[in-house]
Amino acid sequence: MRIDEDRLELTRQLHALVVDYWHDVDTNWGRNATDWYTDDAEFVGDANTYKGKDKIRAFYKWREDRGDRTVIHSVHNFRAEYDGGPDRAICNWFMFLTAADGKPVLETQLPIQIAHMTDRMVKSGDDWLVAYRKFDPWFMGGIPTTNPNLDDD
Repeated sequence: MRIDEDRLELTRQLHALVVDYWHDVDTNWGRNATDWYTDDAEFVGDANTYKGKDKIRAFYKWREDRGDRTVIHSVHNFRAEYDGGPDRAICNWFMFLTAADGKPVLETQLPIQIAHMTDRMVKSGDDWLVAYRKFDPWFMGGIPTTNPNLDDD
């Protein structure tokens, strides 16, 4: 099978973007997370959906305010392709989520979730932004994920 060089470059760029996003979430409480989203983005979790930057920001603030938690979002089997034009892309990948309350060093845990992820990306100027991110859990176990209901605000 022939490698599509344009798709390969798109995959390289968007994979780096996704890894940088989760690095911020894991090491900086996601304080910069909304920089990766469009204003009207949807973040569709397994328990709740957060629509727009304000709700996404509130989700990450809630996570930080609840106390110490050590989290690793690992990105695996990443693939990207253009979706109807050069300024739209769809990405699918697997996220292995390992998490527990407390500060490191913690006891080793199996992933608490393995989710098939779908990202719809749009290009704004020179930047790719997430317009839609969906978690579709394939495996769950152990420690629960963090999912506040922000509609009760």
